[in-house]
Amino acid sequence: MRLYKILAENVVHFFGGPDEEDRIPRPGITMIAQTPTCSAFLFLSKDEQELIGDLEICYTVPIGFDFTYCQEWGLVINDAVVDRVIADLRKKSYGKWEDQLAEIYDNGIDSWKARIAQVKQDIPKR
Repeated sequence: MRLYKILAENVVHFFGGPDEEDRIPRPGITMIAQTPTCSAFLFLSKDEQELIGDLEICYTVPIGFDFTYCQEWGLVINDAVVDRVIADLRKKSYGKWEDQLAEIYDNGIDSWKARIAQVKQDIPKR
């Protein structure tokens, strides 16, 4: 997954307005951090994004951001935390192991393997 930084003034341009009909669909994006003043945000994307306006790709976590994806993990964000978010997104997509076993029993191992491969494709590691 790729890490991006977007300035607050470009959020509406990139994601659309608050009303349902004004939203721009951006599947595969997860917001994970913001500055304390909400002037900029970090998000993960499974797909490469067009660098519109002040949208920039980050190869490491910039300083000055508070982690917002999972408050119980704390506010510190760094590269290890980004990797943890990706692992968490994948884990949630895999489902509980009990459900995975039921899927294998009901639909066969090949069906399960195909779904797991799709999760890995949809939520790639960095």
